Amino acid sequence: MEGRKNDKRSMAMLVASMAIWGSIGIFRRYIPLPSSVLAASRGVIGSLFLFAFLKLRGRELRFRMGKKLIVWYAVAGAIMAFNWVFLFEAYNYTSIAIATLCYYMMPVFVTLASAVLFGERLTARKLICVAVCLFGMLIVTGVIGSGLPGPGETKGILLGLGAAVLYAVVVLMNKKVSGVDPFEKTIVQLLASSAALVPYLLLTVKPGSLQLSGIAVPMLLVVGILHTGIPYALYFGCTDGLRAQTVAIFGYLDPIVAVLLSALLLGEPLTVLSVIGVVLVIGGAIVSEL
Repeated sequence: MEGRKNDKRSMAMLVASMAIWGSIGIFRRYIPLPSSVLAASRGVIGSLFLFAFLKLRGRELRFRMGKKLIVWYAVAGAIMAFNWVFLFEAYNYTSIAIATLCYYMMPVFVTLASAVLFGERLTARKLICVAVCLFGMLIVTGVIGSGLPGPGETKGILLGLGAAVLYAVVVLMNKKVSGVDPFEKTIVQLLASSAALVPYLLLTVKPGSLQLSGIAVPMLLVVGILHTGIPYALYFGCTDGLRAQTVAIFGYLDPIVAVLLSALLLGEPLTVLSVIGVVLVIGGAIVSEL
């Protein structure tokens, strides 16, 4: 009985973390700040929240992973920073649904790269799933049905796909190393993501140009705490109690929530054809995990 309760609790935590991550695009629309500032703030606030959360729970952080691994995760964090910048910029040029689904082409890139880097076997099923995802993406982006998108929309699509490539690199880097405390490596990556963006911010953002309106600061805190610290705490707090396959499959709640919220709250169009594209992209990714 106790085991079932723990399973249900773990599942609820997983679903909650994915639903929270799926809503980040909505909040980004209401933050009038450069994507790099938002990404850097997310890393700082998220890491501080996780650090405080673990301290309050009496968890000792030792960071005994060694210098080489700290550097490894710091590099992964730097890549993650620009992955966020690309994604937040994609939201500025295209719909949240399209940007998110481009971002969730990540499993396709991971599948193809894993075959090259780790010698993982590319089965017929995986290749079919890759093809299905690509076909679904052509539908979602309007290439099939509406023709080639305009320059602004194309830029948003390319930024979303660029974010997916960077996300895939981060996933592969984390996949290569095992046995490291997930909270500790996440804190290192979040702090590194902010540090990596400092030179970029100094070169591209003028302090006087930042408009910290009444809503901007609270929204930054929301993105840092609600969309970074809390879901990471929920996610890592539940994964030990669930099968890896279950975690991978339920991870696709994130784009589903993003698509639904963008249609319900922002009135973004959701045609029958685009729904078919969404099903193909997410369905192909899920089947590849089975």
